[in-house]
Amino acid sequence: MADSQVKALIFDVFGTVVDWRSSIIKHGKNFGRIHGLEADWDAFADAWRGKYGPFMNKVRTGELPWTNLDALHRMALEEVLDEFKITGISDEAKAEFNLAWHDLKPWPDSVPGLYRLKARHIIAPMSNGNIALMTNMAKNGGLPWDCILGAEVAKHYKPDPESYLTAVQLLGLEPHQVMMVAAHQGDLLSASKVGLNMAFVPRPLERGPGRTPDPTPDPSFNYVATDFVDLALQLNG
Repeated sequence: MADSQVKALIFDVFGTVVDWRSSIIKHGKNFGRIHGLEADWDAFADAWRGKYGPFMNKVRTGELPWTNLDALHRMALEEVLDEFKITGISDEAKAEFNLAWHDLKPWPDSVPGLYRLKARHIIAPMSNGNIALMTNMAKNGGLPWDCILGAEVAKHYKPDPESYLTAVQLLGLEPHQVMMVAAHQGDLLSASKVGLNMAFVPRPLERGPGRTPDPTPDPSFNYVATDFVDLALQLNG
């Protein structure tokens, strides 16, 4: 059913819009070929992503000052390289490898679905990724955002309420006019606490085959869709 009150859709990006895991594995294998390294790049990608939450928590708790996600990814990379006993890599090569997060492949439905959603709604990322990261990812992946929003603008990482509310404010809207779209139920429920609508689009392969997260949708979700094209059909009537 179409909801005429919803004017804008804001999206979680890592896992919801793009397939971060397969992309980082691909970049890892390429990094290994260039530098003559043997490693379990699937495990490497999981370990690197596994640092995401803990490093953001260092910002939330004040252990680190506000630090954007590029810098947090770079700090995490040092730890993961050490854990995998990979040494002798120059800082320049590490910095280049860190840019892998700027080049993540969208899920097959993401670009066509976003174009359909864009026809009637403002669409923007609501990601913990910084503006440069989100902009480059959009250019590399053909993501047709109307604007770039997210944690760096608010200087708060999700699920801090300020992250969602800053996006709403900058769009000149009220919370009930904005819908959060995500494959992660906790992200949606956090957005709901400050008055946003919720659309759940599960991505069963985000963490690899047989590791499906969030299997059962919370009954409070306003929409549950199989992909972005399905969400556009539901929203646009």
